[in-house]
Amino acid sequence: MSESTAPAAQLWNLPNILTMLRIVLVPFFIWFLLADNGAEGIWRWVAVLAFAVAIYTDKLDGDIARKRGQVTDFGKIADPIADKLLIGSALIILSALQELPWWVTILMLVREVGITVLRFVVIRYGVIPASRGGKLKTVLQTAAIFLYLLPLSTVAPWLGIIALIVILVALLVTLVTGVDYIVQAIRLRAAVKAGPS
Repeated sequence: MSESTAPAAQLWNLPNILTMLRIVLVPFFIWFLLADNGAEGIWRWVAVLAFAVAIYTDKLDGDIARKRGQVTDFGKIADPIADKLLIGSALIILSALQELPWWVTILMLVREVGITVLRFVVIRYGVIPASRGGKLKTVLQTAAIFLYLLPLSTVAPWLGIIALIVILVALLVTLVTGVDYIVQAIRLRAAVKAGPS
């Protein structure tokens, strides 16, 4: 296999295709959630389903990549970007529908955009993979968003309280892991500039 075809083969593996599928699902999810102005009807359930499918592909692509040894630099970068597009759009729409406080969304988005920019700034020194804390953050964010998306407020009003608690915990973890990524980036840059010992 030539050097020119090797990167293409790595790009078009199943984990990366699932990641790209998750990105493609984002505009559909947004449309479903905005249909009927977010009312608790059939489109809201379709939005819940689209979100659940997208989140499942996130778990699936990671499992397959590790099992088959198909972890690539593209996947390390594209996977968190796909997560941020999905989660970010959900946060913005939920806030626009006045179901989630804007200050929560703004803090989370500032952190997510900031860390994404940081990853690209330091990419010449190396790739910063998702940490365990970052993965916990994603789990908490998706759990909270899923609770907010469920159209059950009329039959289970207590669900809103649980969703708020989970999103606040997710916000705390989001900010703490953001600081951790900054520290990782500084250490990575310092290690590369120092050169081999």
